[in-house]
Amino acid sequence: MRASLLVITRNLPPLTGGMERLTQQLIEALATRYRVVVIGPPGCAPYLPAGVEVHTCRGSGAAAFLVEAALRTLWLCGRRRWLATVIATSGLSAPLAWLAAVLQRAPHLVIVHGLDLVTPHALYRALFLPAIRAARTVVANSHNTAALARATGVAAERLRVIHPGVEWPTVLPSPTAFREQHGLGPRPLLLAVGRLVARKGLPEFVTHALPTIVRALPDALLVVIGDEPRQAIRREQAVLPRLRAAIESLGLEDHVLLRGHADDAEVRAAGVAAGVFVFPLIPVAGDVEGFGMVAAEVAACGLRTVAFDEGGVADAVLPGVTGTLIKGGDYEAMARAIVDELQADDTEPRRRACRVAARAFQWSHYSEKMLAVVARHLCD
Repeated sequence: MRASLLVITRNLPPLTGGMERLTQQLIEALATRYRVVVIGPPGCAPYLPAGVEVHTCRGSGAAAFLVEAALRTLWLCGRRRWLATVIATSGLSAPLAWLAAVLQRAPHLVIVHGLDLVTPHALYRALFLPAIRAARTVVANSHNTAALARATGVAAERLRVIHPGVEWPTVLPSPTAFREQHGLGPRPLLLAVGRLVARKGLPEFVTHALPTIVRALPDALLVVIGDEPRQAIRREQAVLPRLRAAIESLGLEDHVLLRGHADDAEVRAAGVAAGVFVFPLIPVAGDVEGFGMVAAEVAACGLRTVAFDEGGVADAVLPGVTGTLIKGGDYEAMARAIVDELQADDTEPRRRACRVAARAFQWSHYSEKMLAVVARHLCD
């Protein structure tokens, strides 16, 4: 008989984002070897493999989810012992995993993403961090996240680092498809992709680096794909108004395309069309870039990244092959590196080398590593 695992998560489709893709891939991998039971957000059942037992909560907001998930955890775990382990896919669900583990006299495993460890909220740090520290195994998405976990008191011997994966596009779009779709012609394209949150640093990049780039390359265009988060736990000053204000104040309206949300196919098309991906991360109190998955995603399209070396992005960029890391805040150096990328010969061998390096982040590798960690976790 296969061992039974309980996965407690708020991060699953139809919610969108890197954590949602990671959790979906994790459950698909676990389902090949274990009996998997999931307590998840509303509407998640159709996105999970056949045979997975799903208990959906009605609320997707953090507070509503936690209350209902706690009741479901008590109902599932309070009757009899049947679980081999419990997995929390973020710090948010760590207390529920701890509760289920206590009721079942089983170990629990927590996956942490960076923000789980730096959130300044006093109640969170008082209740949620102890549940992370109590886990038999803590899986961090980068070496930087692992360092943050150790700083919060997680024992080093309990930590494992496993990078998230990316979808591997076997067939890439035409290099002209995105340009033709938006009437961009042969202009040099800079690409930025992701949720518009403060740590991404886009208003600051437009203010301090884009004017220099435009002086060197007068036709340069920054394409921004993404919008502001609607389901995020962290609430902060809206970034989009600040970004628009920076564009208008500098007269850069003809040099920035705010595309908004786009599906994965369009993001890949943009990745193939662009000459460089820009990742101008900035330090933000109470927030951090856990890994920088989007840098690995665009590398799978053959697109190199120029990034500030903040958070866990160093784990996602192989310097000289998939991109360049710049000391945080050095916008002059970032502008120079971006201009160099845009002026370099955009050769097929150069893009192929980037894609080959990005193979290390395929989801199949993530699944293999997580299965090995879970197996060891169960045997310890």
